[in-house]
Amino acid sequence: MSSPAIPVPPPRLVLADRVIPRRWATDVLLVAGGVALTAGLAQVSIPLWPVPITGQTLAVLLVGASLGTVRGAVSMIVYALIGVLGVPVFSDAASGAGVLLGPTGGYIIGFIASAALVGWLSERAWDRRLLKAAATFLAGTVVTFAFGLPWLAVALRIDLPTTLQFGLYPFLLGGLIKAAVAAALLPAAWKLTARR
Repeated sequence: MSSPAIPVPPPRLVLADRVIPRRWATDVLLVAGGVALTAGLAQVSIPLWPVPITGQTLAVLLVGASLGTVRGAVSMIVYALIGVLGVPVFSDAASGAGVLLGPTGGYIIGFIASAALVGWLSERAWDRRLLKAAATFLAGTVVTFAFGLPWLAVALRIDLPTTLQFGLYPFLLGGLIKAAVAAALLPAAWKLTARR
């Protein structure tokens, strides 16, 4: 007597899956593209001490939403690893373990968790309508700060008010703008692909 077949849930699609058929080779290329986008937007920066304002966080949101949980997180892991190994992908074309161990390291580690969370929510279609997309990208931004602020405090041995002064307040407006940009782009991209 044969046992009944266990139903396999359908894959949760993200934007990349809508545009490109899913294969291991395309997954590798998409992860590499996520790394390249993050590295490129890291060079768009406003110098500020100890943490510059960069386009990295926008890239993290877009990569997580477009690629999903696993590929988004893997993109950020690869980004961090190649930066530590000497490829100048961090802001101001910086690289090396010192960056990861320094004041900005927590933000870079936070990118992994942020991309994973945004990807997980996007796999559940939270990136397809403006309000849910805004909530998704705000949550991803909060996750980056949740990792970055404690790391900054420890790296510089500063108290909470000073940590917030240097690591949060200068980035609030920019974080909101980047979340809003991502929240406008992703639903628009979904509508565009639906017309195809």
